[in-house]
Amino acid sequence: MATIKIKPLNGLIVRDPETREPLKVEGEEKPRNPYWLRRLKEKSVELVIEDKTKTAKKTVATKEADQ
Repeated sequence: MATIKIKPLNGLIVRDPETREPLKVEGEEKPRNPYWLRRLKEKSVELVIEDKTKTAKKTVATKEADQ
């Protein structure tokens, strides 16, 4: 099943329906299912967009510095 990385908006406490644990502030990977899609639509949570290009550039710069 596909997953999405989400985090709660505006200090809201959003619980996982299976574990009943609050969603972590920094975000978590969750299944892309109707429950989490409804939370996105009602704006209880937001998608976490990871910028992989910055990470890749840092890795290249670090490798070049090591040489």
